[in-house]
Amino acid sequence: MSKPGDFIEVYPNALAPALCEQLIQRFNASGASHPGRIGGGVYPELKNSRDITLQGKPEWADAEQQLNSALFACLLRYVRHYGFSLIAPLMLQFQPPGETLARRITLDDMQSLPDEQLATLIGTCFRPGSINLQHYRAGEGGYPYWHCELYPKDPSCEPLHRHLLWTVYLNDDFNHGETEFYYQQRKIKPQKGALLIAPTAFTHTHRGNRPENGDKYIATSWVLFQRAEKLFGQPAR
Repeated sequence: MSKPGDFIEVYPNALAPALCEQLIQRFNASGASHPGRIGGGVYPELKNSRDITLQGKPEWADAEQQLNSALFACLLRYVRHYGFSLIAPLMLQFQPPGETLARRITLDDMQSLPDEQLATLIGTCFRPGSINLQHYRAGEGGYPYWHCELYPKDPSCEPLHRHLLWTVYLNDDFNHGETEFYYQQRKIKPQKGALLIAPTAFTHTHRGNRPENGDKYIATSWVLFQRAEKLFGQPAR
């Protein structure tokens, strides 16, 4: 359950337990994991994990689609609840049924838009990020470094397009291993199949605590804004 004003939402049972188990089994059987990276490279003292990036790997395309589908269902609920997450950054317009002129979308509209129309707006404005499957070993793995998800180093500016972070907990048969948010003073206890959504900026600086008495597996990524040329067209020369 969220706390008023902390913008952290957890959606239980977003991913079926059987699918969570399949993803863990596939991860372990693949032999394709690599040391977990952060923005600056591989620093195990900051993040100690084994990762598999799903993007661009045909053998993982089905898993990528299933995870993005689970994310989208929860994102629909998140954006409806926090309407300004969509309409504050962008001056969106729509044409209500029975009206002849388009008008700007208001916060009240976000509560009444049909799911199909809201889903179209979300797909127009946002895009899914690259998904990482991550394995943290008991007693040694974790992401203890306090961090946020926005940083300016990447020349493509992709990390600056990140709007929301999300994580699916694939198992919970371990102790500790919470996702801890610094300013909100909140620890999210992993629950198998639950999906966490939160903002990406420094306001939601967080870390991944070390699991004990069992390994921890997650799938994690971001919701990004569409690039400017897609949202607004190519600039005039």
